[in-house]
Amino acid sequence: MIDYPRAGKYGWQRWMPSWKLVSGLCIGFFGSLVAVAGIGYAMVGVPNEENAAALSQNNVYYWADGSQMVAAGSGQNRQNVTIDRIPKAMQWAVISAENKTFYQDRGVDPMGIARAVANMARGGDTQGGSTITQQFVKNTYLSQEQSISRKFKEMFISIKVGTKLSKGEILQGYLNTSYYGRGAYGIQAAAQTYFGKEAKDLKPNECAFLAALLKGPTYYDPAGNEGIDTSATRQANTKRAKARWSWILEQMHNDKRITDQQYQDAIKNFPKLQGRKASKGMTGQIGYLADTAKKYVLSHSNISEKQFDQGGYQIKTTFKKANVEALAKAVKKVEKEKLDPENRELDKHVQFGAASVKPNDGAIVALYGGAGYENGHFNNNADTSGVPVGSTWKPFVLAAAMEHGTYKSDGVGVSPLSKYNGNDHLKVRKNDGTYVLKKDNTPFFQENESDYPWGYISLRKAMEQSVNTPFVQLGMDVGMKNVADVAEKAGILDASFAELNASFALGTSTPSAIRMADAYATFAAAGKQAAPYSVTSVKFNGEEIEGFKKPRVTRAMPENVANNVTNTLENVIQNGTGTKALPLGRTAAGKTGTTDENKSAWFVGYTQQLSTSVAMFREDPKSAKLLSMNGTAGEKSIHGGDVPTLVWTEYMKAALKGKPDLGFPEPEKIGEIQNEVGAPSPTPTPSAEPSETVTESPSPTPTESTTPSPSPSDTCGFFGCEDDGGAQNGGTGNGGTDGGTSPEPTPTDTNLDGGNTRGNGNGGIFGGPEG
Repeated sequence: MIDYPRAGKYGWQRWMPSWKLVSGLCIGFFGSLVAVAGIGYAMVGVPNEENAAALSQNNVYYWADGSQMVAAGSGQNRQNVTIDRIPKAMQWAVISAENKTFYQDRGVDPMGIARAVANMARGGDTQGGSTITQQFVKNTYLSQEQSISRKFKEMFISIKVGTKLSKGEILQGYLNTSYYGRGAYGIQAAAQTYFGKEAKDLKPNECAFLAALLKGPTYYDPAGNEGIDTSATRQANTKRAKARWSWILEQMHNDKRITDQQYQDAIKNFPKLQGRKASKGMTGQIGYLADTAKKYVLSHSNISEKQFDQGGYQIKTTFKKANVEALAKAVKKVEKEKLDPENRELDKHVQFGAASVKPNDGAIVALYGGAGYENGHFNNNADTSGVPVGSTWKPFVLAAAMEHGTYKSDGVGVSPLSKYNGNDHLKVRKNDGTYVLKKDNTPFFQENESDYPWGYISLRKAMEQSVNTPFVQLGMDVGMKNVADVAEKAGILDASFAELNASFALGTSTPSAIRMADAYATFAAAGKQAAPYSVTSVKFNGEEIEGFKKPRVTRAMPENVANNVTNTLENVIQNGTGTKALPLGRTAAGKTGTTDENKSAWFVGYTQQLSTSVAMFREDPKSAKLLSMNGTAGEKSIHGGDVPTLVWTEYMKAALKGKPDLGFPEPEKIGEIQNEVGAPSPTPTPSAEPSETVTESPSPTPTESTTPSPSPSDTCGFFGCEDDGGAQNGGTGNGGTDGGTSPEPTPTDTNLDGGNTRGNGNGGIFGGPEG
């Protein structure tokens, strides 16, 4: 049958196959392909949108103890409609945008399939079907597995669909099985979800918008989807949606699918959308918990949002029901005591965000995301962007100084007893001795909030009273890049960093409440860091999905650096701006924070068992811009030591009830006592036996909103006692309380760290690969 090597031939001719053998093999090969294709074609069935709808299921979320939290899904939010009830404008919108040759092609794009197969062979992602027919077929595969066999099966089905179904039936199936976001599957559900009307009543401008959503609702829904991706903000999504919407209308016009007049009428009116509505069971904090868990699942697996929303997943979370309820109760109690939005205009639009994380582990045990989906608040304030953290950033500056030293110390760490000028309205120096300049080349002055002339005070005292000027100059001396690196290693995402200019040291960055709680948990765990996580296991229809092991604990900073930061922050609660946390009645450390124009206020604090952050801010509901809280709660101004600290204390009392007071590890003395030029030389006397809880001579009941006593106190701790210098060399200024930041110099003006800068971004828990 096969004469090879060839009999009766010699030399090279013996090894040359005959033309009969070559032609026979070719015929056999192509015959096999035809047979395989024929068998494949015969075996596959034509997809049915009704079957796809029937397979939609709920996702079930569980508390940390294994009890069910909520079952949620989009299976019921779906209703198929026939092609005659879908406006022509909707049909032409998707054809003009996605597949102009729909009515001429055979339903398959061979080049697109070849690219997808090649990508899979290289280990990359597959590319979606490029024709409407292929996309309809893909929509019916709930598993969405990425494999060559599935891609070939999709090709066979697409070919069969092209021969068995009319173009109208294919288009109908595609529009009925596509995902439009907000849990809406199919054109009918989408029309009701976004416009509150039947699909048949959609106008051309509304059709173009729904067609734009098919590009990816996460990034094209103007309501925003920061819960899924931190880049999907309301502003960014609105910009993307309007750009694609107008492009689709233009394509429809160019393709002569709408008249000149219809185009002019549509392009002038971006459609008015309905607000989101709470799904069944997604009330109170449950919506934000499910949102956080969903985001974690998507960022730690190959599961797409569409697959996830089709249901069938069982998600066990880290959330503890008692903690979540206690945190919500604490917010509501303080809100009721302090705010009266019905009678005080400045109490309106006040919001809270909070998170609680387990140190040395990273588990998020509780969060407070807002007033609830049922009240129209869909943005998760525990994982939001755009709220600067203020002086809660100062511990990272101090940690960087203790770990890296300053440009004057040759790498030797700086002691918290080092003295810096605490007076107001100070010029800030660069490492070469020149002053930081503003855009107009005039000197940049850093401001404090009160006008108390502190003179040269220790960094410990400056942290206690949250004086701005020492930490801005310290940050310059250490290098803002070192400050940023320490913060990032502690758990802050670099996407949330503001520009590395002089004001960077004062908390112009915008990490989330979750990330701030996690970063402070690094101090609580003596320098060990674990990325925050909200999910411990995921199953699909009972089968375990890999990728949800507990994050690895790593060393983020030297143990003694973290312990010295903790010791300094204990003093903030004992004698400084955080005294409203004293009713907790146990050893704790924390820091207050208030930002420029009083637009946000924070308190972040911890024990060894729990680290919790609380943010408070006012937001314009239309523009989403932060508003000043001056006058809120009937107070001249709101500071981190006020309402946020009260919420923190109320929650921590409940969360730690019955648990032992573990205190904190004894810190060892660290670094050298260094002084800014012109500072008096301190002569500290070490304590013979340092105590675990720092005891200091308190200033008369300091708060962030009052001016400190004119008679500065001595600061005593495990270092001993040291005189803070009073008003000597002080001049006039406003030091003391935790204030806002001065107008910032530009990064190019400051010339920090060789001009390196970082873009502003949000620091949501899932903004990066660690979630």
